[in-house]
Amino acid sequence: MNDMLTTEYDGCGCCLVGVRRLSRRTDATNSPERQAQQIVASATDAGGHIIAWADDWEVSGATDPLTRKGFGPWLRNEAGPYDGIVAASVDRVGRNVRDTLNTQALLTGQGHLIITADHAGVWDFSDPNQENDWMIKAWGSQMELRAIQKRNRDETLRARAAGQPRQMPSYGYMYIRLVPMGKVDHVEVDQVAYAVITDVAQRILADQTGKITCSSEAARLTRARVPSPSDRRAELYGRPKKGGPWTAKSLRSILISQAALGYLMHRGRPVLGPDGRPRRIAPGLWDHKTHLALVEKLSRKKAGSRTPKGVHRLSGLGFCGNCGTRLYIAGRSGTDMAYGCTARVRGIPSALHCQPAPMMAIPLLDAAVEAWFLARYGAGEVMKRIYDPGTGYASQIAALEADRARLREDRKAGLYDAADDVEWFRTEYARMGREIAELKALPEQAPGMRMVPTGRTIEEDWYSAPDDAARREILNEFDVRVVLFPQGAAQRYTITGANLYAPAA
Repeated sequence: MNDMLTTEYDGCGCCLVGVRRLSRRTDATNSPERQAQQIVASATDAGGHIIAWADDWEVSGATDPLTRKGFGPWLRNEAGPYDGIVAASVDRVGRNVRDTLNTQALLTGQGHLIITADHAGVWDFSDPNQENDWMIKAWGSQMELRAIQKRNRDETLRARAAGQPRQMPSYGYMYIRLVPMGKVDHVEVDQVAYAVITDVAQRILADQTGKITCSSEAARLTRARVPSPSDRRAELYGRPKKGGPWTAKSLRSILISQAALGYLMHRGRPVLGPDGRPRRIAPGLWDHKTHLALVEKLSRKKAGSRTPKGVHRLSGLGFCGNCGTRLYIAGRSGTDMAYGCTARVRGIPSALHCQPAPMMAIPLLDAAVEAWFLARYGAGEVMKRIYDPGTGYASQIAALEADRARLREDRKAGLYDAADDVEWFRTEYARMGREIAELKALPEQAPGMRMVPTGRTIEEDWYSAPDDAARREILNEFDVRVVLFPQGAAQRYTITGANLYAPAA
């Protein structure tokens, strides 16, 4: 659509940019095609032609036009020469009086034409009547925007009180509507996203090397071309994907959010129902105990160096035999690339006498480590470490204690001081206490890590790994370390490791 009915800029004085905006792409009354038809007709009537389209889809009218992705660069004179703009109506330029007037003043000051389909011909702001007409349309647009915002706020409050979702679904869930664009009937688990995020959660909880983090997992998912949360939503609702990467921040937010417990959320906290408990709108992706374990694991401050996010097999595992510093990647591409020590040239004091610095081509050292590793461990069975929440009583107790703590905090804040609320508070608080006592009396199997046989050998896992970053994870599991010495040394390299699963010899 961006190149629809466009011609080259020719300096005729009426080379126009078509400005289109929609708060929602499915808005039937102001669809892209309808706006395009109005814009082309208005440009033609004014004797002009369209040279480009400044499209802003899914952009609120309250957004400053200068910051819009499509329109902003033209206003800032960053997109090339043009003689003016043409829009379907004033409210497509902006729905805030201040922003709309500022945009008009900016364009007029730059000598650019302004044309809208709801006005005959080119706007002439030297005419007080047309200037007033522009202001009236801008004011009407703002009044309509404020009415829409109030309706949205009122509907959000109503939906929250009724336990119905209004915001975008959290990753791992999808909204089910009985009719297209109708109200959300119920929320279901998105099985594709569920498989992705629960695998990430298990990998992080089971990791004992400190090398599987939100950063490394985000890099792994991006390399594997797993759709990011926004792209997964686009897939679910038939919209084009943007191909954005996973980020550590968004992944961590998904893992520690209570939305993963199936709760209705508002401003990062569960919405409470009449009984003082969080409103559950869908099955949880995991239980409360697993949620607490993730929060605890991801809140720890990592000591030492960063987890390697590159694709090289021995990143972070190789060390210099002269000075003991970590090996770096030398060279630019292909066969020129090598593992080498750059500590001396980087000015590290401990590497002052690291000369000659050891270096070895990446394929050669990778092959040597692979042969050593598979000969030593390849026949062993892969044991998968998984997090087992136990019988689940502890999880239920933790959830009830969290609910009771919320009630206590709300009471301290004065929310249940009214006479008709006091008895309700006492009844609910006592009920939660009884349930906690009953659950504590039941036999509990403590949560922890369980080793589960997979029936695969380590060699099979090695060769089926998707890339060298995955093979590096396997090497980390066995605490493999490589020490590289300079060429001509009595020993070119040494490789050590510890078998975590097999019994000691």
